[in-house]
Amino acid sequence: MKNKEKPNRREFIRLSTAGLVAAGSMLAGSRAFAAGKKPNFIIFYTDDQGIGDLSCFGATDFETPNIDALASGGVRFTNWYSASPVCSPSRAALLTGRYPQRTGVSRILRASRNSPGLYENEITIAAALKNLGYRTGVFGKWHLGSSSESRPNSQGFDEYYGFLAGCIDYYSHIMYWEMGAGVYPVHDLWKNNEEVWENGTYFTDIITRESRRFIRENASTPFFLYVSYNSPHYPMHAPRKYFERFKHLEWHRRHQAAMVATVDDSIGEIMATLKEQGLLEDTVIFFQSDNGATIEKRCLHDDSGQFYHGGSNDPYRGWKGGLYDGGIHMPAILSWPGKIPAGATCDQLGGAIDVLPTFLGIAGAQLPGNKIVDGCDILPAALGKAKTPHERMFWQYGDQLAVREGNWKLILNGKESFQQDESLPEVFLADLAADPDEKHNLAGEKPELAERLGRLCREWYEEVKTGR
Repeated sequence: MKNKEKPNRREFIRLSTAGLVAAGSMLAGSRAFAAGKKPNFIIFYTDDQGIGDLSCFGATDFETPNIDALASGGVRFTNWYSASPVCSPSRAALLTGRYPQRTGVSRILRASRNSPGLYENEITIAAALKNLGYRTGVFGKWHLGSSSESRPNSQGFDEYYGFLAGCIDYYSHIMYWEMGAGVYPVHDLWKNNEEVWENGTYFTDIITRESRRFIRENASTPFFLYVSYNSPHYPMHAPRKYFERFKHLEWHRRHQAAMVATVDDSIGEIMATLKEQGLLEDTVIFFQSDNGATIEKRCLHDDSGQFYHGGSNDPYRGWKGGLYDGGIHMPAILSWPGKIPAGATCDQLGGAIDVLPTFLGIAGAQLPGNKIVDGCDILPAALGKAKTPHERMFWQYGDQLAVREGNWKLILNGKESFQQDESLPEVFLADLAADPDEKHNLAGEKPELAERLGRLCREWYEEVKTGR
C-alpha cells in the first residue's frame, strides 16, 4: 500500500534532489567531461540471458560481436549480481539503486491494465538525471507497474515506447501468457500513455528504431537512454535470417542464439548511431541481463516433454527463479571510452543496485537525500583504484533468502528454478572461491558461520520488507 503521508512524487524529488543542478556542472577529478559537457548515459538491459550466452563471457558455440566490442572497450565485471532472480524486482533495483523490497516491487508483476508497481515517490535514475537537465527515454519492456503512478512517464522518463507487462508476442504485441479464468489476451504496446498498434513489426526492431531516433533528436542535449530488451525471454520469436544463421546448433540452443543475435545486432546499430552523431566518447554505457537463463517449458512448444535448455548459465548452478548463482550472477559491462581503460576486468563484488549511485557520481550529483540507497559508486573499483564497497549483498525471492559476504554465500530454502521438484537443503553454505558452482554444502562443517549469516539474512529482510 502507498503511504498517503509521504509527499507526492514531484514534490519529493524537488526536496530530495535540491542543489543537484548546480552539482551536475562540477568537474569531478578524473571524471571531468569533455569541454565541460555532461556525459550521456545508456543502459542496455536484456531479459533471461545467462552469463553463458555471450562469447565475451565464455560462450563458444555462437558469437556476440557487438556486445563483445563493449567489453573490449571497457570493463567486464566477473562478480556482478542482479538484485533478484526474476524480471520485475531486478528492474526496480536497477532504476532505483535500492533493494526491490523497498520499492513496492518484490515479485513478478501481473499483466493487468492497472497493476500497481513502483511507489509514486521512488526516485529513478531517470528522475534524478532529468532534474539535472537530461532528456530521458525508455524503449522496450517496462514491467514495473501499469497503474498511472507507476508508468514510465510518472517515473522520470520524458519518452516511452514499449510494453508494460512481462512479455508479449514479438509480432502482434499481445500478452497471451496469463490466460485463465476471467483473464484474456491483452494488446500491450504504448507510446507514452497512448496505446498504439504496429502489428507485424518485430519488437526488437521497434526498440532499435526508437532508440536511434532518440539519440539523433537529442544529440545536442545530455540524455539518459534505457534500452530495455525483452529478448531472449519467451516466446522464442526471431526473424528467419537469425534461425538460418545458427543451423549448426541443437534446436533449443538455436532459438536462444537467434534471439540473442537480434539484441547483439540492435546494440551494433545503436552504437553506430552514437558514432555517426560523434557521441561515443561522451557516453557512458552499461550492459546487464536482468536474471539468469530459464528452463521454463513455455519457452518452446514441442513434443519432447523436456524443460527448455537453450540458455546457458555456465559455469553456475541454477536458473531463473532460484537464488543459486545461475539465477542471479550476471554478465555486466561498463564502457566509457577514454575514461575507463579498454579490455579491463573487475572481479570486485557489485550489482545492479550500484548503477544509480555510479551514474550520479559520474554526473557530479549527490544521492537523493530522503531515500535509502543500497547501492554504491562502483567506478573506483571498476578502475582498479579501490576494493568493493560492499561488505555483503542480500537477496529474497518468495521464501528464499541469500547473502554473500566475501567468498561465502548462504542460501536459506534455496531453489534452483521455478520448476524445482527435488528437495534441497534448507541451509546451504558455499565457499565461492573454491566452489563457484555451489556443489558442496559446508553448513554442517561451519555451523557458527551458517548461523551468523542466516541471522543476518533474516534481520536484513525484516528491515527492507517494510518498504523504507
